[in-house]
Amino acid sequence: MRFALLLALVLAAPALAQPYPAKPIRWIVPTGPGSAVDVQARRVAPKLGEALGQTIVVENRPGANSMIGAREAARAAPDGYTVFQAVVNNAINDALAPDPCCVLNDKLVPVTRLYITPLVMVVNPAVPAKTLQEFVALARSKPNELTYASGGSGAITQMIGEQLKLLAGIQVREVPYKAIGGEVPDLMGGHVASGFLAPIVIRDLIRSGKLRALAVADKARMPTLPDVPAMAEAGYPIVGLGWNGLFVPAGTPRPIVERLQKETAHVLQLKEIRDDAANLGTLLGGESPEEFAAFVRAEVQTWDKVIKEAGIKPQ
Repeated sequence: MRFALLLALVLAAPALAQPYPAKPIRWIVPTGPGSAVDVQARRVAPKLGEALGQTIVVENRPGANSMIGAREAARAAPDGYTVFQAVVNNAINDALAPDPCCVLNDKLVPVTRLYITPLVMVVNPAVPAKTLQEFVALARSKPNELTYASGGSGAITQMIGEQLKLLAGIQVREVPYKAIGGEVPDLMGGHVASGFLAPIVIRDLIRSGKLRALAVADKARMPTLPDVPAMAEAGYPIVGLGWNGLFVPAGTPRPIVERLQKETAHVLQLKEIRDDAANLGTLLGGESPEEFAAFVRAEVQTWDKVIKEAGIKPQ
């Protein structure tokens, strides 16, 4: 009996000592196929898989303002074989209506930031406003007639829309959508007047005249859209950044977190990734888990203040 036990331990030792990763990794995206977040995931994941020597399978789990994906990731084993691409909406959820299952920096621990980009306010070309100032004037003359698309309660797009209403003293009706990017067809069709989207999603639509850009939700203009003023230039200092980054379930061994951060940071420095990001007006992350955790805390605090000032309630 003692010999059999010893033999079993000897045979099991190589498996227990297998270097990470020893099998494919799941990469959970909380948005739908074709969204900016999904596009970015499918650019980085294959390169990260090459660096790690394993396949990375990207899985879309959209819904509930990015919480469906977060809940699934938080339930996964803390072994490094499930990573979650959290978005700014997950941080806003933690300020507006935190779900104890999957609070960032707690139940889901940070690895590193991937991308960050200011959102762009666009309107359907039929809207008689070519600047943000003209949009505000139009909204004041027609209370509650204009609309803006949002991702629903707790979405970054709702935060920007409600902050603009608060600062400009206007009444614009919110039209919520279940999926990030789901409003694009309705914006193009004129069923909703305005929206706030990532440049990667609407750059070509702006250039083709299918949508009109009014302002960038940042303090300065974007190099890729130099003719589009920042909201601050129009007198509304609104900063609405769409960002995303990798998290893993709490309890994941620190060496695995460090390996994921190191390899992801390396991938983000590849020339093709950097060139693509520059072309799309997107900044790259790659910072340490501690630096990313601090960034997320600051975002939660920022949007918690906006939520209170605008009187936004969870739905």
